[in-house]
Amino acid sequence: MKQQLTISKTQWQEMLDHVEHSAPLESCGLLAGKNERVEKVLFIRNQAQSPVRFVMDPYEQLKAFDWIESNHLDLLGIFHSHPAGPETASATDIVEAAYEVVYLIWSRNQNRWQGRGFWIENGNAAEVQLQIAD
Repeated sequence: MKQQLTISKTQWQEMLDHVEHSAPLESCGLLAGKNERVEKVLFIRNQAQSPVRFVMDPYEQLKAFDWIESNHLDLLGIFHSHPAGPETASATDIVEAAYEVVYLIWSRNQNRWQGRGFWIENGNAAEVQLQIAD
């Protein structure tokens, strides 16, 4: 289990802008980097176009995986938003978690977005520390 994920302030703001712009629909994307430090945020279209569900566009997801590999990076995380809650990993998130990465979930509480990281394994979601760095 990963203990933390380091994200730059710029990357954090990019994700925040994206989830805000996509609301009330869920948004999603991938976090690529090395050694628990994110180097690139890759935005993927939510094919479900739903306020309560995300399905990454398979073509865009494959293109992003190719980009990660060709740049010698690792998939460190998957992010998506919960515009109407919950603030944690949902039952669907837990069941559908297919990668051993940090799941960063953005939720909105009274018009204020917050991002939290989770490690999902064996039907459980444990919170992971997110380090926002300069």
